Amino acid sequence: MTPLFPRSHAPALRRRTVLAGALAAAAALPLRAQGSSTKIVFGYTAVTDFATLFVAKEEGYFGKRGLDVEPKFIPLNPSIPAAVQSDSLQMGGPTPSVYLQSVDGGLDHVVVGGGGTTAKNMTGVGLVARAGSGIKNAQDCLGKKIGVPGLGAYLHVTFRAWLKANGVDAAKVSFVEASFPQHGDLLRGGSLDAVVTADPFMARILSSGAGSVVSYYTTFQPDGMPTILYTARRDWAQKNMAAVKAFREATVEAAAFINNPKNNAKVREHLGKYIKLPPEVLATIQIGPPGPLINEKQLTYWVDMMKEQNMLKSPVNVAQLIAK
Repeated sequence: MTPLFPRSHAPALRRRTVLAGALAAAAALPLRAQGSSTKIVFGYTAVTDFATLFVAKEEGYFGKRGLDVEPKFIPLNPSIPAAVQSDSLQMGGPTPSVYLQSVDGGLDHVVVGGGGTTAKNMTGVGLVARAGSGIKNAQDCLGKKIGVPGLGAYLHVTFRAWLKANGVDAAKVSFVEASFPQHGDLLRGGSLDAVVTADPFMARILSSGAGSVVSYYTTFQPDGMPTILYTARRDWAQKNMAAVKAFREATVEAAAFINNPKNNAKVREHLGKYIKLPPEVLATIQIGPPGPLINEKQLTYWVDMMKEQNMLKSPVNVAQLIAK
């Protein structure tokens, strides 16, 4: 019987077969097992919406997938896209409105996942007025100076939508950009009449007596809309497809951990490490439902809201904005 391959070719064939098998096996292993570790500096702001990031880091979900993720605090959310563009951050968590504005402005960034989501029962975000400001409802905001943790960011955009829904022209309200940690001091000092803020900073303001809640205004939104998007430059994501997939898988695992009531204390411990909260504050704040996977419908919701506020100049193809 004639051999399929000449005997003189057999050793080379065996070597190629072994090599091919080794390459296939290596491709199936996690990144770290292959002797590599992808470094990702991730920009976050001091809110609970980044719980999946913190849990994935502290529970080792990134590490076991060969990712060396370094969470880096960024005071103002609108600063994140520029830092991602410059490669100071490889990934970051802008709010949907900040992200879409950056894309509209020419940055080629994609969504790799999501942080927190909206929920009707969430009272961790609100309009908090300074004592003596006279602000009791939406109409009272006219002519007032109101602090927001980022012009064009989530709280600013949703607050303007709430004002409109209550018959108030947002153009007649003076908005001042101020980071979350400044809110209490600016109210106490009288620099602002009110702030659009979130826990844990809202809880601190209320406990200190510096202000009172006028409205937990975000409850007008439907459930399940993303409050934070995890993003990266498109070229970086394309060059690091395995890392993007591993990052997403790690945050999905973190979301499952967060959703298990048995892990509540541990989740709050991880939050406290990164947003610097004392145990007594951690025990009281709400943690929104995690939403690690983002779809076109969710992005379209934000596009429509921003178009209504004339915040986008160009058409947006949401299908092209989600990393595969």
